Amino acid sequence: MKKLSLYVHIPFCIKKCNYCDFLSYSVGRDCIEGYGVYRKKYIDALCNEIRSYKYISKDYIIDTIFIGGGTPSVLLPGDISRIVLTIKEVFDISGDVEITIEANPGTLSRKKAEEYISCGINRLSIGLQSANDNELRMLGRVHNYDQFVASFDIARQAGFRNINIDIMSALPMQDIHSYLDTLEKVLKCRPEHISSYSLIIEEGTPISLDEELLQSLPDEDAERKLYEATDKVLSLSGYNRYEISNYAKKGFECRHNMVYWTLKEYIGLGIGASSFFKKRRFCNTKDINTYINCEDSFDKIRNVDEELNSDRLMEEYMFLGLRMAKGVSAASFNDYFSRSIYDIYGDVIGKYVNSGHMTDSGGIISLTNKGIDVSNVILADFLL
Repeated sequence: MKKLSLYVHIPFCIKKCNYCDFLSYSVGRDCIEGYGVYRKKYIDALCNEIRSYKYISKDYIIDTIFIGGGTPSVLLPGDISRIVLTIKEVFDISGDVEITIEANPGTLSRKKAEEYISCGINRLSIGLQSANDNELRMLGRVHNYDQFVASFDIARQAGFRNINIDIMSALPMQDIHSYLDTLEKVLKCRPEHISSYSLIIEEGTPISLDEELLQSLPDEDAERKLYEATDKVLSLSGYNRYEISNYAKKGFECRHNMVYWTLKEYIGLGIGASSFFKKRRFCNTKDINTYINCEDSFDKIRNVDEELNSDRLMEEYMFLGLRMAKGVSAASFNDYFSRSIYDIYGDVIGKYVNSGHMTDSGGIISLTNKGIDVSNVILADFLL
């Protein structure tokens, strides 16, 4: 049986953050008014969509599941286990499956955490973003640092032994001292995995409309210093950078994300969820009413369907693979495409090896630290 991964989208949040352009809906802290009906109907539709893939289940075994959002931890006790149990009814599950759920501080109770463990979820990703309460308010987060600590303790007490913490750098008014303080506090928790992303200003978000905040963003040199500090501090603390923004203790790399970066097959479930399956990309509708009223006609909710030609696949293979520290293997490229990577990209690889932006060691092609600094420019050169 071939391996397959699943992404499950939960689109509900207490409140959208000021930088967020993800597909999500604010439901308020009580999660009752205007939410209860949608919650039940959405989960009903989600479970029906899972069952709609029964026809492929005999050929695939589920290796990773990622429940993201939104904020999955705003769902009520029993909701998440129902989703996971439906997946287990439809598919065979690998004995060492990685099942991740995202949670935001202040939305995770002991009852919910124990429910996640009992239904087989074995990895938790907590969105801290900053340990500075002023920065959290500026970002529009609904929690403070103390609530994060309480949520992390709840997760450990419930039995989670694989926890990721998300943090952000290059925030408005953030300096190196504030960021290093966040890193230090995160390290005291001793998580197995840390993701550190630079803030990206997305058009139309509240933060993009605040001229004062935009003027206080760090420049490129300051942003580079924050990135270098992240790598240095986390490396000295036993975390290996295995992807541009992701660090893990040995054996705790996120297997689900590596599915994306190595162009393996995955199915997206829920509104707006994307899939890559049988060399086709397709995406579910972003309209929640269309989704919950589709009456089991799930072919009608997939509004983007693209079969990728070999050139597109090779471009994506390089874009994604070069994000990883281990880079791209020439042998694996040949196995995937039955073509030599040097026939396709020899000139580009040679150019950046000579300039010191890439290395090619025994057929393993990867970015150097110098190359990571200008990775977007380099990756654009891999367009065919």
